[in-house]
Amino acid sequence: MTIENDLLASLTGDATLTAALMGGVHSDTQIDRSLTPAAFDANKEILPCALLKMEVESPVPPHPRGSRKFVVVYLYQRVGYAEIRAARDRIYVLWHEQKVGEKVWQIFHADDVNDQEDGALECSLIVSRYVVYRLR
Repeated sequence: MTIENDLLASLTGDATLTAALMGGVHSDTQIDRSLTPAAFDANKEILPCALLKMEVESPVPPHPRGSRKFVVVYLYQRVGYAEIRAARDRIYVLWHEQKVGEKVWQIFHADDVNDQEDGALECSLIVSRYVVYRLR
């Protein structure tokens, strides 16, 4: 399994998180009515959902195979922030100072961008970023 698959499995396997995110947790795509139809209701309005994205990975000296990988979770909701705030907080519990998957030393919360608006999807947005320290 890849680190992305391990992180995705940790989110989709958590009943509390999946109950808050009725539109699902997605990765390796974008939130779009045609690419992720499960993220939208019958009226094509966005449901509370998440998108997992992998960012840059860089070496961590002095470990020759150690790396630091940034991971971002985009949380969407049609109106308001209650559901995605609960999801943000649950992801923090699942990941911060935890080991998820093989070869992961530890995950740390880096930052949040709270109470934003996604203009393209016309919905509320929260962005959470984590740093994964691992053996490559």
